[in-house]
Amino acid sequence: MNKKKFKKALVVLGGTSGEREISLESGRACVKALVKKKYIVSTFDPKFKSLKLINKNKTDVIFNALHGKDGEDGIAQSYFEYLGIPYTHSGVVSSYNAMNKIISKKIFIKKKILTPKYIVVKKNLDQYVNIKKNLKKKKINFPLVIKPVNEGSSLGVKIIKNYKTLNYSIKNLFKKYDQLILEQFVGGQEIQAAVLNDKALGAIELIPKRSFYDYKAKYKKSAKTKHIMPANLSKRQYKEVLVLAKKAHLALNCKGVTRTDFKFFKNKFYLLEINTQPGMTGLSLVPEIASYYGISFPDLIEKILLDASINR
Repeated sequence: MNKKKFKKALVVLGGTSGEREISLESGRACVKALVKKKYIVSTFDPKFKSLKLINKNKTDVIFNALHGKDGEDGIAQSYFEYLGIPYTHSGVVSSYNAMNKIISKKIFIKKKILTPKYIVVKKNLDQYVNIKKNLKKKKINFPLVIKPVNEGSSLGVKIIKNYKTLNYSIKNLFKKYDQLILEQFVGGQEIQAAVLNDKALGAIELIPKRSFYDYKAKYKKSAKTKHIMPANLSKRQYKEVLVLAKKAHLALNCKGVTRTDFKFFKNKFYLLEINTQPGMTGLSLVPEIASYYGISFPDLIEKILLDASINR
C-alpha cells in the first residue's frame, strides 16, 4: 500500500506470553521509529483489553509487535482479520504453521530443506513410554535438544546429555506443555538469516558464551553473545544460507520480515526454526543485519509497516 494510506498506526505490544517483556521493549522501539517517520502512533496491550476492542476507526494499520503465544501463532492475526485492519508480518495460517515446530518441520522436509531429526512426545500417551525405542528408530543420539512444540525465544529449550536428565526435563516441561519435540543436537556455527518483504536481507553469526543461544543469550547484555556480521562463511556458503532462508520464508507463505535459525555443521546448513515476528530490541538481530546493509531502524520498521495488509 501507498504510505499516504497509512497515517495512523497502532502498535500492539505486551500481551500475556512468556515473552511479554521483550514484546514491550520491541513495541516501544517501534513506536519511537514510527513517530520519527511522522506517523500518528498509539499502542494497545492485549493483557488489559481484548483485541476485539481495537477501534478500527482510529487506526489505518496495525504494527504487530507481540511475541510468543497468542501473538505470533495466528490468534492475534485472526482478530486483525476479523476487524479488517491491515497488519504487519505473516497471516493466520503462516503464523500458526511457523510457531508449531511439528508442522513447520514437516513443511521443511517436504521442501527438501535439511532440518535435524526429531520425535514428538505427547503427554499421557504411549509414545511417552516408548521414548528410547523411538529415539533409536530415528537414530537420534545424545546430546539432544528438548523443546516445547509452540513456544518462542528458546523458552523451555534445553540440551540433554543422558536419559536421567531427559526424564527429569520431560516431567518438568509437561507441567506446562502437552507436546514436546526431542531433536538431534547439531553442533557447528549458529547462523541467523533475515528475509524482508520476500527478499533475503543478510545473515549473522552468533557465538554465545552460554551452551547455546537461549533466552538469556538473546536478551541479556550480561550474556555477552558475540555477533559477527556478516556471518563468517565463504561467499558460496553465505549465498546458500540466504537462498535457504528465503525458501523457508516462501514455503510457509510468510510476509513482512522473518528470521530463520540455522546450524552450519560439516558443510551443511540445518534449519532449526523460523521466527515470523523477530525481536526489535537493542540486542535484536534483524535490525543489526539491516543496519549493516544501510537500512536504519526507522526505515526498517517503515518497510515492514508498508507491507501490511489483510488476508495475508
